[in-house]
Amino acid sequence: MEIKSTLKVFNQAEVQGAQGVVGHGQLVKLLAGSPEHPTERLTVALVTFDPGTHENLHWHLIEVFYYVISGRAVMKDIEGKSYDLGPGSVVYATPGIAGSHSWEIKEKLQLIGIRATADPERTIQFDVDPATKESTMPVERLAKRQAISLKKSLY
Repeated sequence: MEIKSTLKVFNQAEVQGAQGVVGHGQLVKLLAGSPEHPTERLTVALVTFDPGTHENLHWHLIEVFYYVISGRAVMKDIEGKSYDLGPGSVVYATPGIAGSHSWEIKEKLQLIGIRATADPERTIQFDVDPATKESTMPVERLAKRQAISLKKSLY
């Protein structure tokens, strides 16, 4: 019996980056879970934030794991507790509003982000008003993530 390898090997420098949800100041390279590098169950991104970038309080439909490669940031949770992050810091954000977090980038930050899905409809994130805890989602962001109907996301 002959077995053909399904192993995929490439260098991250070959991957085109795109602006993330934050826009200017955030570059996202999808290493796995993209049309160019498909996966079955996860999305892996190399994310770079410029100093001074701020990502508002938000939460995800799915669990997210972050590993900080370099740089410094302050992360806050939904209760307002601050966490100083630097090289080697590990963050696990549970799905749902209780896993809400924000980023304030102090030094150029590079991290690996792993999301527990390869479905773009489920990789969306909801903004949270820190005072009221009200969640919102701009329709443009839903359209970008192919999640206008949310059929798969909520079942």
